[in-house]
Amino acid sequence: MQIAVPTDDAYGRRLRNLRVSVTDRCNLRCSYCMPEREYVWLPHDDLLTFEEIDTLVAIFASVGAEAVRLTGGEPLLRRDLGRLVEKLAAQTAIRDLALTTNGLLLGEQAAGLRAAGLHRVTVSLDTLRPERFRLLARRDGLEAVQAGLGAVQHAGFRDTKIDMVVLRGVNDDEMIDLLEYGTQVNAEVRFIEYMDVGGATQWTMDQVVPREEILARLVLRYGPVEPLVDDRRAPAERFVLGDGRTFGIVASTTAPFCGTCDRSRLTADGWWFHCLYALQGTDLRGPLRAGMPPGEIAAQLRAGWEARRDRGAEERRAAHGRSVYVPADGLRRDPHLEMHTRGG
Repeated sequence: MQIAVPTDDAYGRRLRNLRVSVTDRCNLRCSYCMPEREYVWLPHDDLLTFEEIDTLVAIFASVGAEAVRLTGGEPLLRRDLGRLVEKLAAQTAIRDLALTTNGLLLGEQAAGLRAAGLHRVTVSLDTLRPERFRLLARRDGLEAVQAGLGAVQHAGFRDTKIDMVVLRGVNDDEMIDLLEYGTQVNAEVRFIEYMDVGGATQWTMDQVVPREEILARLVLRYGPVEPLVDDRRAPAERFVLGDGRTFGIVASTTAPFCGTCDRSRLTADGWWFHCLYALQGTDLRGPLRAGMPPGEIAAQLRAGWEARRDRGAEERRAAHGRSVYVPADGLRRDPHLEMHTRGG
């Protein structure tokens, strides 16, 4: 096995976490992510094969990546995803192999993914009310998501997360309900501030429920909470209730974690982005399909990361008159800027 050589960027942030989008398609149309009526999709022939993803992940591992999260779009729409999981699970340099899903197809796939070697699952779930689910996602499916979380438990997954995007006046009255539900399904809930990244074409700051307000509401219900010292470089700041239950807050809008961010993203068609807010990426599919040796691609990755100065969320927080980051016409011109293309 090749020994990975760590790679730090210009601010000393190590390349550790890679989020791999396996498809830009999704079977929901959540209002905070895909609010438009029509979208530009990636050409099918441009999508990386599982073998190409496996190769690129191995190259990323050679320059320091040790955690991979499969995303989308909705990753469970990618046919035979378990075959990719098997390949990546066999890479001993990858210490953490996770999946983020909306959960609609999880009930039928959870056991197979566990058997294939997947370590952890995160399920996006913003409401426990069927009519509100339909309003937010513009599809039915709450029962299927809940069945998927049950299947995750039954399959033996641990460290399961539920991600809730908190929207003022839409679902912010369900934070307590979601936290209690997380206890029932043995999952830690993470409350996520509404972000103005690509795809959020209806974003306004008025809809953001900030970290401090989330904490205040939980303290009002449960009493004092304590920060949880955690050496994992997760995007969520974690807290513990008096009864020992934990939860997280991802405050990328009001309290960005850019200073410690070690994440980059590979799109389903092989473009590498250093930051969720990055407007430009690096084409890796072209060199890979042209036969560039892995060592040369690794050198490109190392050079790209060492030059990285991205602090996108901090820059957005400081923006004067902050509004929608990329308008709908800009997303149609470059679908790589969409959240459902590059993964959250």
